Amino acid sequence: MRILDVGCGIKKAPGAIGIDRNPASAADVLCDLDRFPYPFADSSFDGLQAVHVIEHLADVIRAMEEFHRLVRAGGRVRLVTPHYTDFSSFCDPTHRWHLNSFSFRYFGERHGGFGYYSRARFREISVHVKLLAFWRMLGLEFLVNRFRRFRLFWEHYCCYVVRGKVLEFEFEVVK
Repeated sequence: MRILDVGCGIKKAPGAIGIDRNPASAADVLCDLDRFPYPFADSSFDGLQAVHVIEHLADVIRAMEEFHRLVRAGGRVRLVTPHYTDFSSFCDPTHRWHLNSFSFRYFGERHGGFGYYSRARFREISVHVKLLAFWRMLGLEFLVNRFRRFRLFWEHYCCYVVRGKVLEFEFEVVK
């Protein structure tokens, strides 16, 4: 499988092709991640990962469209980003976006009524929310991840008390 590791930094995924803008990274290809298109042909990857990258990019929608362009139909896109209630979301001055577990609904089948923002479509395979250790020990992380309606309730009413830590998304590219 051909995997693209976007913003690979110094810990590029084994066997992946890494792209980053930092010459001190382990990137195979150096490019500005805010300038599109990236230097690869359409549908040239089976999968893509962007671990703690999407929150740094200037345009989330355009980045998702580029990820969609690069990955073949049925391929997987994996994103990891801080939850907007986590301290790390705001302590890094290079973070431009503060996201929650429903931030990528625009690209889904139901698209939250906002499907006109982009034609790129992804099928949500999984969303995993990591909570701070105390809440995980109490079983709240299990509830947030097991029941979508509970996750929605948590995002709307509880997440400033029961803070999120990290969001992990996996999507299937729909073309």
